[in-house]
This record gives sequence, C-alpha cells and structure tokens, in this order.
Amino acid sequence: MTRLRLGPLLRYVDGDGGGTATVWVEADRPSTAEVRCEDGAYGTSRTFHIAGHHYALIPVTGLAPGTDTPYEVLLDGRRVWPPEDSRFPPSTIRTPAVPAAGLRVSFGSCRWASPPHDEPDPIGPDALDTLATRIAGDPAAARPDVLLLLGDQVYADETSKATRRRLAERRDLSEPPGAEVADYEEYTHLYDESWSDPAVRWLLSTVPSCMIFDDHDLIDDWNTSAAWLADTRAKPWWQERVLGGLMSYWVYQHLGNLSPAELAADTLYAEVRAEPDGTELLRRFAAEADRDPACARWSYRRDFGRTRLLMVDSRAARVLAERDRAMLDEAEARWVRDQVLDGRSPKSGAIADGQSPRGRSADGRDTHSGRPDGAGTRGPYDHLLIGTSLPWLLPPFIHDVESWDSALCGGERGPRWARFGERLRRAADLEHWAAFPDSFEELAALIAEAGSGPDAPATVCVLSGDVHHAYVAEPSWTTDGGPDSPGGSSDRPDGSRGSHGPDGSRGPHGPDASHGPDARVVQLTCSPVHNSIPGYMKLGFRFGWSGLARRLGHVLVRHGRVARSSVNWRKTGGPWFGNQLMTLTLRGRSADLRLEQARAHGRASAAGRTPGAELVTVQERSLTP
Repeated sequence: MTRLRLGPLLRYVDGDGGGTATVWVEADRPSTAEVRCEDGAYGTSRTFHIAGHHYALIPVTGLAPGTDTPYEVLLDGRRVWPPEDSRFPPSTIRTPAVPAAGLRVSFGSCRWASPPHDEPDPIGPDALDTLATRIAGDPAAARPDVLLLLGDQVYADETSKATRRRLAERRDLSEPPGAEVADYEEYTHLYDESWSDPAVRWLLSTVPSCMIFDDHDLIDDWNTSAAWLADTRAKPWWQERVLGGLMSYWVYQHLGNLSPAELAADTLYAEVRAEPDGTELLRRFAAEADRDPACARWSYRRDFGRTRLLMVDSRAARVLAERDRAMLDEAEARWVRDQVLDGRSPKSGAIADGQSPRGRSADGRDTHSGRPDGAGTRGPYDHLLIGTSLPWLLPPFIHDVESWDSALCGGERGPRWARFGERLRRAADLEHWAAFPDSFEELAALIAEAGSGPDAPATVCVLSGDVHHAYVAEPSWTTDGGPDSPGGSSDRPDGSRGSHGPDGSRGPHGPDASHGPDARVVQLTCSPVHNSIPGYMKLGFRFGWSGLARRLGHVLVRHGRVARSSVNWRKTGGPWFGNQLMTLTLRGRSADLRLEQARAHGRASAAGRTPGAELVTVQERSLTP
C-alpha cells in the first residue's frame, strides 16, 4: 500500500486567472499521484526517483478564478490526504479573482524545526506554527495569499537532537562532518523534521509558498570568499555535502518555485522524470552547478496580478575572484535587470527638465502623469518585490565595516591588511551586499531606474532575512556626497557627519531630499521565523544605527579608501527581536505593512511546551500616502 511520506505542499497558484496550480508530494514508493478538487479541477503525475525517494510535482488545471476549493491527494487511487484523523480544516487551493482585489504576502527566514509537541521549546513559539493555528481556527479570516521563505529553511550545520540520533544510526559522528549532515539522504531527514510538524504541514498544504536558499541550507557562510571556497573544497566530506545540498534544494524547494509552463520547458526536469532513476542526472547537474554557478539559475520571477516578485539568488551566483567580486555573475545580473524592466516603457527612469527629482510639482501634482493620483500611465506592475536572503541595507556601521573589509581583502592597504581582512570576514560573517560594493551600487541603480518614470510602481520593497531581527530602512539617493564614505557627505567642522540624522539615519533629510526614484523604496528585513540571537548581537545591531557607530564607520571607510555610495538610508522601524513574520497587504497602489511576533501564553510545564501561542502585532503602518 503506497503511503504519503511528506507533503502535500501547495507551491504555485496562477495569479492571472489561468486556473493552474502545482502540488508537491513525496511517496514511499513509485506511484501515480493525483490531486482532486471538489469543483472538478484535477491533476496527475507519476513520481520520479532520486536516491531511493519518490517525488511528484502535480500540475492542477481547471481551477476557477476567485474560488477556495478543498482538495485531496491520492496515490495509486487511494486517498492519502487529508488524514482521516486530521484536526485541521480541509486543505484548499485559493485562486484570486481577476482582477484581484489585493495581495497579502507574508515573509520571513531562518527556521529551526520545532521540537516534538511533548518537548519544551527553548527558543519560543514558532511563527509558522502559530500562523497555522490562527488560520486553522478561522479559515474564513484573512490569510496570506503567498508565503515567502527567504532562506535557511533547513540547517545542515546545526542539527537537532532528534536528527543527531538519526545520523548516529548511519555513521560515526566523531568523524567529520560530525553532527552536520553529510549527504542527500541526511538532507531528507532535515526536510522530514521541518515539514512533518502537523501545523506547518497543514499550513504549507493550503498557503502557496515561494522559497530561496541561504547559507545554512548548505553551510554557514557559504561562498563567503574565494579563499573560503578553496579551504572548504579541500575538506574530504564537502563534495558529498554540497551535492546533497544542491540536489535536495532542487527537489524540495526549487521545482515548486516554477510555473507549469517553466516546468514544461525545463530540460533537466523532463530528463529526470523520464529515467527510472534520475539520481545520476541530478548529481551531474549539482556538480556542474557547484563548479560553474553560471550554468544554473536559481533566481526566478512570479507575477501576482499587478505585483511582481523577483526572487534573487544571493548565494550560489557569486563571483568570488577578489578583484572581480560580485553578488551576481554577469549573466545572472543581466537576467535580473531584464525581469525588473520587462514591460516597462523604454523611457522609464528619465526625469524631464524642470521636474522635481521625485516627479512632483510644488502643489503635489504628479508631473509625470498630469493627474493628482499619478494614474495617467500604468506600467506592468504597481509593486515590485525583490526577495534576497541577505539585506541590501544594513545598519550603517555594519555596512561600513563590510565595505572597509572588502577593500582590505582586495589589497587596498597591502598584503598584511588583506590577510587580516580575510580572517575578519570569516569570523564576523562579513558577506552581505555591502561586502560586494559594485553589486550594491548596481542594485541601487536598478532600483532607482525601476522606481522612476511615468509608469513607475508605487513601491519597490526589498525583502530579506538572515540577521535574526527585523527592521525597516528607507534609502535616499544623493549627488553631493563626500569622496570616501558610503554615507556620501563631507564632515562638518565639529566632526559630525552631515549626511546623518540623530536617529542613525543616512541622508540629509530623509528619502524626499534625494534625487531618487518616484516609487517609495523600503528595505524590509524579517528574521527569524523560529530561531534565537545572542544578547551581545542584539546590542551590536542596536549600536550599528547609533551616532557613535556612524563616526567609527567613517574612520574605517577612510582607512579603506572606500568610494562613496550613491545611496544613504535611515532606519524607520525596529530593531525588533523575536520569532516573527512580516506581512505586506497590497491593494491597487497602496501598501500596508504589519509585523507580528509569536508570543507564548503562560509558562512552559516540565512535561512540554507552553500551552499556547498567538501572533501579536508589534508594528503596523502604511508604506504609501
């Protein structure tokens, strides 16, 4: 009798009325998987075989727009989902109306799997688990239309007690890589642990999800530098680890990010499905992707009506040669640019003579469209979401440290400082966008271009995680910066920086003082979903926005001879610490933001977890006028 091993996960739902969706499952043997919906929508697929495991990504067709349809999963004709004893409502596929009334996007990153329900949870309630409980308690209430998981969905290098016990049954944990995962089979244990939690399993079966990896999906500080990569590749266990990591990411996360049309055009997917055992095909692909990142593209695009999501791979696509360092290789960067500007007017971004930098006259009228509401010309999207696991805008001091360290490693102060810079880079995880200065500036320029012109969107939101806290930062584009600092302005006679306000902001008077885009641009960082952060790091992140930290950062960038940046920024919310999710609610050209944290009710008993938890709103604001 065929059993459902893992899933279902509702991954793709067509946002433009095409009536399609995809559902991912893992079975315990080769089988035919089916999805049957109450309204007659249907899909079927044979499983494909990877390393002794059997998977299917089922394309569902015939869904009607504007419906919320219960579905069931069958394997070889027998219903395996929902379970007979399920305490949750039926899993459904909710399709948006056309045109959709709005879009609700929840996002976060960094999730350790929750412990079994009879064990205490030392890091507090899981935000995904708590979200699932809320939705299950009132299925008709507002819920996310899509869930964005921005990295560290599994931790290959920080395993739980339960996973360590399973690993110890296979091999001697006193031998490298010890209690870390070693190969594909051990990666399957991580996904089992993470996605088998009953509440999270139900949530992922009924809310569509988009995913991208970060470092812990492979290893801490993955692809920090060329020297790091050379040292890591010399370890005898690394090759099998990286192959297992990329293979499992392709199976468990990447395939579901793709639309049915993209899947139909994917040669590797077709070849794997055509083989009785696709393991060697996928191993060869993973080996090539590790050797030459340009041969694989993990970034992808999704359009949800008038909202465009561009999920950017900021880990595997890096160029690590010290003098040519880039967050994205040339082909990847070109693809990202093409997707951002696809459908935009060729003249987007141009500012006419006599206009204000933000395209508004003194009376507030939008001078691009000639109408007060700015609706004279519509581009292909009203909101642009750029998902990148690593924040683009960091606390200014941390940004300055990373850009200074990048200059040292590049030889700006000589070989001795370069060696120091490499040691510091690895010890302090200095490998965000700021550590790739050219890529930082290229992204700033692309955002400015995308957010400007008569068909500019209302908002450009950079969505990130990684740093185990949440904050909101807003950039401004300047033209009068000083010669050496990313803050971009010269010193005042009293030693203070003219580009920073007393709240830690970068920029002379906030976003509206810039020569920047017409769109509202924000960095929205939310992490963790379920993890922890040491107290000293909390202090460090708070300090990073302070005036003293800015002055110290100025000293460092002068020492490193760092070129000025075109962008200044200021913190407009946070930092917030805890297990949390951010939600964007997009309606027409309006955008509202909510940050919610998972909070426990009462105290944990000796026998297990706290008796309950809820999502508590700690910040709510509008991002648009």
